[in-house]
Amino acid sequence: AKDYELRQYETAKWVSTVIRGETQKEAMRQGFWKLFHYIQGKNEKEMKIDMTVPVTCLVKSGCTDFKISFFVPFEHQDCPPQPTDSNVFIEERKAAALFVRSFGGFASPEKYAEEADTLARTLRNRGQPFHEDFFYTAGYDSPFKLFNRHNEVWYFKK
Repeated sequence: AKDYELRQYETAKWVSTVIRGETQKEAMRQGFWKLFHYIQGKNEKEMKIDMTVPVTCLVKSGCTDFKISFFVPFEHQDCPPQPTDSNVFIEERKAAALFVRSFGGFASPEKYAEEADTLARTLRNRGQPFHEDFFYTAGYDSPFKLFNRHNEVWYFKK
């Protein structure tokens, strides 16, 4: 469709942290830095790992817990170094079909929510079954990139 795409993702490992009881913006900030420290060597192998994109945030309706994640680079998928921060963990996300809506600009929590609402409305109107109680935000750019920014919202297909 012109306003969204359906993607198939394979099973993959992500490094994640959950930030509780903060605003989404503050959770993203805190979560990003926890994960950044992990890739800078705060792991059992004291290994630096390349930064990957996207940075995702799990948003559940009516919940103030946010799970922030970095994709584990392909060369570490089989055996990622274990985090030394007890609030950081490796998770394996199972293969899944995702409905994805892309948009540009600087994405705020409000903009992500607006784009997720638009995608949800479109999917309902087209009779596409999806898990409506949560969505992921996905950011692809450094905060220093000013133009041609790429952001996404993801809903899991039922």
